[in-house]
Amino acid sequence: MQLFAPAKINLSFKILRRREDGFHEIDTLMAPISLGDELTIESDESESGIRFTTDDPTLPAGEDNLVVRAARSFFAEIKEDPRVRIELRKKIPHGAGLGGGSSDAASTLLGLNRLHGERVAPTRLTSLAAALGSDVPFFLAQSAARCRGRGEIVEPMARLPRLSLLLLKPEFRVSTPWAYRQWRDSRQLPGVDYAPQRWEELVFENDLERPVFEKHLFLAHMKTWLREQPEVAAALMSGSGSTMFAVLREDADADELGARAQAELDPLLWSNAVRMQWSAPGSTGC
Repeated sequence: MQLFAPAKINLSFKILRRREDGFHEIDTLMAPISLGDELTIESDESESGIRFTTDDPTLPAGEDNLVVRAARSFFAEIKEDPRVRIELRKKIPHGAGLGGGSSDAASTLLGLNRLHGERVAPTRLTSLAAALGSDVPFFLAQSAARCRGRGEIVEPMARLPRLSLLLLKPEFRVSTPWAYRQWRDSRQLPGVDYAPQRWEELVFENDLERPVFEKHLFLAHMKTWLREQPEVAAALMSGSGSTMFAVLREDADADELGARAQAELDPLLWSNAVRMQWSAPGSTGC
């Protein structure tokens, strides 16, 4: 079985409060995008266990990997010894605020459930996903969605515009737990516009820009630069960063903008032109 594990962007991200359980109460609108990882999941009756491989040598291949943890939780749920082979081909960068690990975990749960006859009900699959990470339940919905609670309350949205986007990411990563810890005491930087931006009936805002920009001034500069470009309708950090995304106006040349950003901001910027999806493709064949 071949599966596409899409990345996501946060169109809006509000932190409401720190909860008694240590998590944060959030309200976010997320959408899948056309960038994604690829997974192959196959039954392997010749040998027991979870045989996991990836083309990314920087990822852990053992029990610390979210794909392996997702597979373990699934087989524990159906009370069977695992006999499966999983291959992951990475295209979503790490520490980018694009949800790559969470998407891989959700796709693993969905794929294994299909492979085993849909034996786990959707509500129970959501519980398994929430135990793996706050963003994982969103990817089970395979559509744009409003997510609340700590992310586990997922409300699929009506069709959203399929925006053209440019993703830009510097070489450094941002730790999501660190960004949340800094949120309460963070301050806005002078001269940086954090106000909500409106385009195509959408509102773009992100409460985590405040703590992340305090440490990573380059991201604040990148957002300001993007908003000054004539082909950019809005620019925002996705999740906890370090990816910034630009919403492009009609007929904008994403590749030309990406090349200009590398020339004027940082020649080592990772640049990727994508489309915002309303729904995400799932398995592409068995």
